[in-house]
Order: sequence, then structure tokens, then C-alpha cells
Amino acid sequence: MSESVERSTLDLRYEGHRLRDDAREARLLASIADRGIAEPLEGVDTAQGRLLLNGFKRHRCADKLGIEVVPYASLGQEEATGIINLMRARTDRGLRILEQAKFIVDLLSIHGMSVAEIATTLGRSKAWISMRRGLLDEMSDTIQEILFRGAFPVYSYMYTLRPFMRMNSVTPDQIDAFVKSVAGQKLSVRDIELLAQAYFRGPPSLREAIGGGKLDWTLEQMKNVPEAHAGTSDFERVLLKDLRTLRKCMSRVMTKCADRRPASRAFFAEANLLAAGLLSVLTPFQERMKEFHDRSGHA
Repeated sequence: MSESVERSTLDLRYEGHRLRDDAREARLLASIADRGIAEPLEGVDTAQGRLLLNGFKRHRCADKLGIEVVPYASLGQEEATGIINLMRARTDRGLRILEQAKFIVDLLSIHGMSVAEIATTLGRSKAWISMRRGLLDEMSDTIQEILFRGAFPVYSYMYTLRPFMRMNSVTPDQIDAFVKSVAGQKLSVRDIELLAQAYFRGPPSLREAIGGGKLDWTLEQMKNVPEAHAGTSDFERVLLKDLRTLRKCMSRVMTKCADRRPASRAFFAEANLLAAGLLSVLTPFQERMKEFHDRSGHA
């Protein structure tokens, strides 16, 4: 049940746990200006006050529009309980993986819960919890700050940069330097991928160009490289084409699977069978890709 509260009474200390998305926030601002705040903000009612956990975009929009009283719903009276309730309700549709990781680290380090306790409470595996904790362990404070303020796509970090981190020749400082060089430039995922290839696999001149802010020039150089390189065999060219196609298909499928529009029983019946088939080959596929990535990186 929600109530109306003064916006000034909400403690915003958890704002840094939630990812910024300026485009989405701009659309929300227009909606709130037209129809008001539809969903209540959510937080924890502690003895020290109300700690906001969910609804920071709505809070910032209300601030811009001069709305001083907002709808609010309590998730509990203890911080750990409120975080757990938030994660239970929004694991699949609201909290993103890095946001989950931030809250999990708090539950472990501040609230003294164990991996097993969190896993049991959330109905998740211990591996699910450990993977998210590990994401932040491998990430510098600089990278975290850039990702959480929305200056660099989380998708690009997860699926473009993390594979480079397994290469012995790539240092954490180089990852930081690359992200700082391209952050805030509103580049597409594809452009970031091209720049990463240039920075970590290309000649020193391209790395220096990216570090010097010559991103457009570097992209032009990369886009002019022919896909079928001289000296490759027919088999190699076919495999390269298959890898590019697979990469695009994986991106599309991950995006579409997160969409809430599919609803028919016929769709879910067939999709469940197809998903089971894919999951059955996921582990051997991942092992083969890791081996191939290491082998190609040292060629």
C-alpha cells in the first residue's frame, strides 16, 4: 500500500546503486509532466528515516518539475529486508545485473549475510550470487563510476571488453584507459566494438589515436578494412562470416528474450523446447569458444 510523502524526507544514499539512463529519464519526465507519477517510489522505513531504493528517476523528474509530494511504498523496516524484497520483485524486470551486484555486495559486506543465505532467500543458486559479486571485484572504481552514470553501455563492457580481460597482454589499466577515452561520446555498441578491436588488437598508432580522442578517424580506418583479408582460406572466410552472424544473432536474441510482449501459450511451448536445446550445448560451446579465443589471441 502506498502513501504520499514529502520528497525531501527521502534519503538518497542508494542513488549510486542504480544505473543512469538519460534517454529513458527524458521520456519519463515528459510522461510525469503529462500524467503525474504513476508508480510509487519504494524504500525502507528505518529508525533514521526513509531510505529510497527504487524510483530515483522519478525522484529526479519530480525535482525538475517542482513536485514536492510523491507516492511512496515501504519495502520493510530494515535495510537488508528492503533490499531482498526489491530484488525478489524486480530481478527479472527491473534491476540490471550490475545493480543486482551492488546490492549483493552490500548484503555480504555491510549486512553480514552469507552467499548461501542470500541465494536461499532470493531463490537463486550460489553461483548466481558469486558471479555478480565477482563482476564488481574485477572492476575498478573508475569503471564502476562511468558505468553507473550511464556514460558507457553496460552491454559493451560485459560482451566486448570482458573477453579482452582474459588476454594476458591486456592490463586493467588499459581497460580503464579505453573506457575513459570513449565514455560519454554516445557511440553505438558496434562502434565501441570496432574501437576496442583497434585499441587492443591494432597497431600502436590506433591506440594512440583513440587515447588522443580521434575516435571518428579511428572508426573510419576500421570500417575501411575489408572483411575478407588477403591470405585467408575459403574455410577461414566462411568461419569468420559464421562468427559475425552468430554474434549478431546472440545480441538480437538476448534483447528480444528480455521483452515482455510474447504471451501466447503456443509461443512459450515451442520457445521452451528451443531454449532447452540451446542450454544443453551452452557449456561445451562456451568451453570451445574460450579455447578458440585463447588460441587465436596467441596466433
